[in-house]
Amino acid sequence: MSEAIPPLFKALRIFDDEDGYRARIVEQTIDDQSEGDVVIRVAWSSVNYKDALAGTGKGKILRDFPLNGGIDVAGTVVESHSAEFAEGDEVIMTGCGLSEVRDGGYSEYLRVPSKWLVPRPDNLSLYEAMCLGTAGFTAALGLARMEALGQQPDMGPLVITGASGGVGSLAVDIYSRAGYEVSAITGKLDQFDWLHELGAGQCISRHDLHWPEAPMSSARFAGALDTVGGDMLSGLTRVIKPWGTIAACGMAGGIGIRTTVMPFIIRGISLVGINSAACPYPLRKQLWERLADDWKPAHLDRIAQAPVGLEDLPAVFGKLLAGDGTGRTPVRLGATDA
Repeated sequence: MSEAIPPLFKALRIFDDEDGYRARIVEQTIDDQSEGDVVIRVAWSSVNYKDALAGTGKGKILRDFPLNGGIDVAGTVVESHSAEFAEGDEVIMTGCGLSEVRDGGYSEYLRVPSKWLVPRPDNLSLYEAMCLGTAGFTAALGLARMEALGQQPDMGPLVITGASGGVGSLAVDIYSRAGYEVSAITGKLDQFDWLHELGAGQCISRHDLHWPEAPMSSARFAGALDTVGGDMLSGLTRVIKPWGTIAACGMAGGIGIRTTVMPFIIRGISLVGINSAACPYPLRKQLWERLADDWKPAHLDRIAQAPVGLEDLPAVFGKLLAGDGTGRTPVRLGATDA
C-alpha cells in the first residue's frame, strides 16, 4: 500500500522579500515545492558551510526565492513517476541545485528530479550518508581527481587544509584509509589529538604557518586538498612536489590566488577545481559506492556531532560561520533510527 504524503509538513524555508532576508520553519504542501518526478520522505540532511551561508544570507547561494534550505538529503521514495525508482527505495541526493535553484533537504518531504538521485549503497545507512553528505563527497571527489592525474601514496604525504571542518576531517579519515600519509593544517590546536585519531600523521598550526614568498620553495607535500583558498592556496603552489596535484574545493579564505607558472611548468604540478554539486552522474554514483566500501571513513562516529532538528539550525549556522564548527552535523527529519 502506498504511503500517503501528508497535506502539510514542516520545512525550513528561506525568504528574501520586502520583509528582509530570513529563514523560518513553515508548513507547506508538496505542490509548494519545485517540480520533480519523485517524492521522498526525508530521514536525514546535514549542515554544510554553504547551508550556513544560504540560511543567513552571508553568501549569495540561492538564485531564486523562496526555497527550502539544505543541499543534502537522504530518505525513502514514497511516490515515483520514474522507471528508475520505486516506492520504498532508499536514496541520496547532494548538490545538484538543492537550496540553490530548487527546494532543498530541510523538509520532511521533498520532490526531486530522479536523474540526480543515487540509490543508497549497501553498507551505508541513510544516517551515515548524511554524516558524509556534500563534505564527504567533496573529499572523495578531490582524491579521485588527484588519482586520475597520477597521485599515489608512495609519492609522499597529502596535506589537508581546514582539517577540523567537515570536508577536512572526513578527508583526513578517507585519505589515510586509502593508504596516504596525511598532514593536517588547522587553526584549532585543541583538535590536534582528534585529528591524529582520525589518521593524521602530522598536525600543523595555521597560526604558525608562514609560506615562502619565492615562486617555489622546498617541496614538502606530494599533493593537497585545499578547503580554504586565498593565501593558503597560493602558498601551497610553492611547496608541492613534482607531479603532485592540488585539489581546490573552498574559498572561505578568499577567491584570489598569487602564484606563477613556475611550479606548474618546472615541477609539473596540477591544480584542479572540485565542483561536487555538478559532478557527472556516473562518477557521482561510483564515488558513493566507494564511500560505502574501501573509502568509507573508519571514524565516522568521531566526526559526526549530535543530530539537530530544524529548530536548531540557526544556531548551528552561526557557530559554523564563526569558525567554531568541527566535524559534521546531521539533521534529523522524522527519522527514528540510523
